[in-house]
Amino acid sequence: MKKVAQFFKVTQALFLEAVKEEFPQYTEAEVLDMYEKLELPRRATKGSAGYDFHAPFAFSLPPKATIKIPTGVRVKMDEDWVLKLYPRSGLGFKYRLQMNNTVGIIDSDYYYSDNEGHIFIKMTNASNEGKTLEVAQGDGFAQGIFLEYGITVDDDAQGLRNGGFGSTGA
Repeated sequence: MKKVAQFFKVTQALFLEAVKEEFPQYTEAEVLDMYEKLELPRRATKGSAGYDFHAPFAFSLPPKATIKIPTGVRVKMDEDWVLKLYPRSGLGFKYRLQMNNTVGIIDSDYYYSDNEGHIFIKMTNASNEGKTLEVAQGDGFAQGIFLEYGITVDDDAQGLRNGGFGSTGA
């Protein structure tokens, strides 16, 4: 098995800013407590492909609702690899939980952005059965899988990233 990446926490200040922006109901002390309890993604078993992302705080997601979660996590990986993010399989099956961008793509150069490569996960409960998703702090809710990729023989990309959505001009 090829070892190509390592997860880290973003800085405490960046996590505090991100949580307060999305969830202003939390006090600074509560957010700092969340930061201390953050779990880095890990595989559950030797045969698992996915690294489970853990909820930094408890949340409920009723049918048709959307949530944007600042994970507090960043990842440093080899240049020719990508991290793809998906809902955990069981949550997708039980609640029709979906990523708002269908599949999250974390490029290797995102780690070096001004936002420290902070990974956000935006999901919607698309349940047609009226089921509300309840996630406790520390529960796995998404998973990331590392994949190697190739480029075309005439590729000449020279651009540099600084940020997430829209930072590459698309």
